[in-house]
This record gives sequence, structure tokens and C-alpha cells, in this order.
Amino acid sequence: MHVIEMTDEPAEPGDRNTAGGRPILAPGQSWPVCTCGERMAFFFQIDVPDDVPDFGGEHLLVFQCPVHNEAAFGPARLPDRYWETPSGGYDMAHWRFLRHRGGDVADVEDEVMQPRRLVLRAAGPDDEWDFRVGGEPAWIQGEEKYTCACGAELAFLVQIPENYGFPKLPEAPRQPDTFDSNAYGLLLGNMVYILACPDRCDPAAAWPANQN
Repeated sequence: MHVIEMTDEPAEPGDRNTAGGRPILAPGQSWPVCTCGERMAFFFQIDVPDDVPDFGGEHLLVFQCPVHNEAAFGPARLPDRYWETPSGGYDMAHWRFLRHRGGDVADVEDEVMQPRRLVLRAAGPDDEWDFRVGGEPAWIQGEEKYTCACGAELAFLVQIPENYGFPKLPEAPRQPDTFDSNAYGLLLGNMVYILACPDRCDPAAAWPANQN
């Protein structure tokens, strides 16, 4: 497994491991939009290391609506196109995780997050609860399992620690229901475990288990 560390270095267009900045999207892929019509904020992107089972060599991008900030809940067997289907009693499908290989730099930059470079390093025994990719998830409330609409069991890809803040641009509005007035958090700042379809039935076939 690998720890993901945020640096103070500004991200530049073409950087592949960033918080904010310009996402690298698959050819023909558009910037995700929330059910409400708001363009989603671009939280981060990474190149998944080659030694991560199922997903090595993929490029992962994580987005969430800047207006809607809710947890995500869904059934163990996820419905068709669950990544764009409101669930858990909410009216919005307000997050999106995308995966591809290769890609092109977007023409525009995110307007919410400070563009920061991310670096990946090999994880050690004390990094269980860190922001990381690969390995086994550190469950707070017990293991969760989900089956993709295609029938494949979702596999663990990334975890984001509880109350992990992605610094926002000074001119960006404060995130609703935030834990930090100067940063945005994913899914109310819960511990987020991104589980993805190993069969790659769709570039967006991934689900956020969240615990606190």
C-alpha cells in the first residue's frame, strides 16, 4: 500500500497526482455535474501504483458537488448506474469517482480547491489510518461489502481519513456543513473508503463507504 501526502507545492497543468488543479480526463469524458446542475469540485487525482491489485496503472479522479455535502448510503447490491442515482434518502447524486488509463488535461482548472501536488510513498506499519491507496482498509465500524450492478464484488482502492481537509481557494465559498472553514471534506468529513469495480464495467463504477 502507498500513503498519499499533500505538499505545499502548487500543482501545474499535466501533473497527474494533485489535489485540485486540472483533472486528467479520459478522451471524450466531461467534467462531472451534480444532479442539481452544479459543476462538481475536483478534490484529487492520482496514478494508482502498478503493484495495487485490480487497479494498478489506472488514473483515479474524485469529485463532489460544492453545494451538496452529505454522507452516502446504499444497498449491498447496488442498482444500475448507482454512481448517478440518488440513494440513502437524498435527492442528489453529488459525488463521482472516475477511472481510466491515459487521458487528457482538462482545458479549465477547478474553481474551488487550491491546486497542490500530491506525492505517494510506500506505507509502513504505522500508516494504517492515513490517506492511502491499496492494501487493506482500516474499518472504523466494521467491514462493508458491496456488489456492483454488473455482479462483481467491489474491491478496496483508496481511503481518506476522517476530517481530512482539502484546502480551498480564498475566493471559493465555504463548504456547507463543514468541519473547516478553509477546506472542503468529502461526504461530511467521514472516513471514506472508495470501493471500485475490478471488472471495470464503467469508468464511474465506484462506491464510497463512509464511517465515523
